[in-house]
Amino acid sequence: MKPLITSPLLISQHIFIIDDSELITDFLDIRLSKMGYSTYVYQNAHDFLNEIPDVSPSILITDMNMPVMTGIELQNELVRLKRTMPVIFISGESTITQYITALKQGATEFLLKPLDKEQIKTAVEFAFKEETQRLLYTSNKNALALKLNALSPRERETYELLILGYNNAELANSLSLSLSTIKQYKAEVMRKLEVGSLSELINLQHHSLNN
Repeated sequence: MKPLITSPLLISQHIFIIDDSELITDFLDIRLSKMGYSTYVYQNAHDFLNEIPDVSPSILITDMNMPVMTGIELQNELVRLKRTMPVIFISGESTITQYITALKQGATEFLLKPLDKEQIKTAVEFAFKEETQRLLYTSNKNALALKLNALSPRERETYELLILGYNNAELANSLSLSLSTIKQYKAEVMRKLEVGSLSELINLQHHSLNN
């Protein structure tokens, strides 16, 4: 495995490169390193799977038709291991079935050899954009989950109705509580979720699920 290369511009963006052709891996390694990415080079999928670096954000560029384990088989294994990352496939020739299967399993791009420098640049930038959005979604979702866990059962019930648009009177009626008690629960929900208004509360829920 090639040692980590760092860059002051893109120090946290990592690319795994897998191809049984040293000519291809050297080309991608040099090109992507010059662009500022941290690169990891492997000659086969097994070496990669035996030691997947725990770095993020990361993407994978892999040949489709490799001996022992193909690109599709590698993609299947990553799904099984729950190692989610954008995958860019490269191939000299591939079947329509391989192409469709790769896209269905989440591949972000499918590039044909000989590789074009601008196509690689565009594909990598798009893949990292997708990965950044996925990481943001996960972060927002986890942050909201932690805050919701701090709510009492009654506060959680209040929250669930608030995001559906219930007003104070409807909350009181649905939960069989007085208006004053509802106002207290509502205030606690707002405080614990660190929002100042009902619109902020709804936006918090919306962004955590849609970013």
